[in-house]
Amino acid sequence: MIKTALGRLRIVAFLEGISFLVLLCIAMPLKYMADTPGPVRVVGMAHGVLFIAYVFLLLQVALELRWKFSRAVLAFIASLVPFGTFYADKKLFREA
Repeated sequence: MIKTALGRLRIVAFLEGISFLVLLCIAMPLKYMADTPGPVRVVGMAHGVLFIAYVFLLLQVALELRWKFSRAVLAFIASLVPFGTFYADKKLFREA
């Protein structure tokens, strides 16, 4: 799976989706309800790095596999929505 750009994209999409959910469901509530901002810094940084890797790999795969522009845009929008990368993996990345 790591040998292909699409395989790397699928792995990073999964990790990015998990980091987004941890940020929204654990770190942010800790920051605002328990006045503990530390987890947001750590998880936020990890999520940011994974998001950048996701976008880079998405561009690489879209160019390599000659995806339609609309498909690449849909895969990008999926990264902005909670659970979106899991949907993209099931509907967009396995068909390629």
